[in-house]
Amino acid sequence: MTASVMRNLTVPVLAAALALTLAAAPAEAAPRRWAAAWGTAAQPATASTSWYGPNWSREGFARQGAETLRQVVRVGTGGASVRVRLSNVYGTAPLAVDGAAIAPALQGAATSRPRPLTFAGREATVVLPGRELLSDPVPLPVRALGKLAVTLRFTRPTGAATFHHFAQATSYRAGGDHLADTGGDAFTATTNSWYYLTGVEVASPRGAGTVVAFGDSLTDGVGSTVGADRRYPDRLAERLAGLGRPLAVVNAGIGGNRLLTDSPEYGENGLARFRRDVLDRPGVRTVIVMDGVNDLAEWNKPHQASAERLIDGHRRLVQAAHARGVKVVGATVMPMKNAALAYSPAAEAVREEVNAWIRTGGVYDHVLDFDAVVREPGDPDALRADYDSGDGIHLNDAGYRAIAEAVDLAAL
Repeated sequence: MTASVMRNLTVPVLAAALALTLAAAPAEAAPRRWAAAWGTAAQPATASTSWYGPNWSREGFARQGAETLRQVVRVGTGGASVRVRLSNVYGTAPLAVDGAAIAPALQGAATSRPRPLTFAGREATVVLPGRELLSDPVPLPVRALGKLAVTLRFTRPTGAATFHHFAQATSYRAGGDHLADTGGDAFTATTNSWYYLTGVEVASPRGAGTVVAFGDSLTDGVGSTVGADRRYPDRLAERLAGLGRPLAVVNAGIGGNRLLTDSPEYGENGLARFRRDVLDRPGVRTVIVMDGVNDLAEWNKPHQASAERLIDGHRRLVQAAHARGVKVVGATVMPMKNAALAYSPAAEAVREEVNAWIRTGGVYDHVLDFDAVVREPGDPDALRADYDSGDGIHLNDAGYRAIAEAVDLAAL
């Protein structure tokens, strides 16, 4: 912690921050086996978009008084206890969280009775810049595909927020202290992004495990129905839960993200974030990699990648995963012919070369040929019309369901 940051903290806040820094992963020392049951990938604050609506990442929270943030997520597997992961990895100042709670979610922002979350035994906490922080475990039985509401209260300005832009889900905001509210009436402001919350983890006597879906907007679920859990990782989680398999599916896609180069709007490149977003999650057994379309697309002209560079990037992901004992499943890059800003004959040639390598290179432990599932039979460079969300590159609900149904569960 720098001297300038320390000068700006009150004595209680500084004490809490130092105590949490010294308490290295206290929950991991407990005799529990934890697994990531829900998660998302963090990215730096960015501007709102006209087509996706406003987000609160740049303004942050509590600029003019106390505010409460409530976020609803669906967990992929059940357990007897839960804990949450908060992220300030892109923050430039300590994040002061005045209180936190978790509860089964009902309709909208309404919940059952919230249970307080603590951090190293304290109700208030500070997440240092560049860091993530785990809550203490809370005894709260949860079931596979159950929805939980995580509520955070802020009384000091947070500054720009570490967040996830294309959540395809609704988050709720209220002025004042509504941490313990069960009703949702106070939460009058909404957005379709997540803030600070990057993980919900469960403890299970069966030793639940996690599959991480890694990639860009096609993993993130852009084009699917907001609030309906219809991304392909959602449907995959439903298939696993329906068979009683204790495997959650964490979605680590970031819309617009590139495998090889950073983006000011869409975050660190995939190679740089792979450890945090995939390998450092508890209980991870398998990762599904579907990545590269933003590197080869025409809209990425200044950073457009060759097939050779993309293949090298994929190899590096596989090597990193194997070094941690994680199985790696590779998915082919899907068609983009009718996406005007993405397609060109040169970009298509790169896509085809990369896909040929994924299919036949023998580097991945298993291959999912999503390209073959969604391409137009008479025009294989294009998406099937009934799977196209309307922009020529992102799938609709039916398309995401189709690729999830094509996954061989034995490969996971």
